[in-house]
Amino acid sequence: MSSIRIRKAPGTWSVRSGGAVLGESSNALELEESGHEPVVYFPRSDIAMAFLDPSEKTSHCPLKGTATYYSIVNKSSVTKDAVWSYEDPVEGASAIEGYLAFVLSDSVKVEQI
Repeated sequence: MSSIRIRKAPGTWSVRSGGAVLGESSNALELEESGHEPVVYFPRSDIAMAFLDPSEKTSHCPLKGTATYYSIVNKSSVTKDAVWSYEDPVEGASAIEGYLAFVLSDSVKVEQI
């Protein structure tokens, strides 16, 4: 049976896209879900929201609820559906409400600093 565990991510984390720093946080959360790599979730207040445009995409996870997506827009590119957030997570995942997670790729990096 799948399960999730949410805890404070140790240290300070940064997220970059196309060379631009989108945010740094000492208040990030780490979500572990069985069968998946851990995911770092950033508080919205630590992310430069001006780089994010709401997307039409949504997805559903029975353990977390319905996710809404954002695209990252900077001077040189648009990375579609590269960010997700649970605005109204199911019980048991409420700690990540409103936090942002990033789809890792060649152009999007999340690192502990």
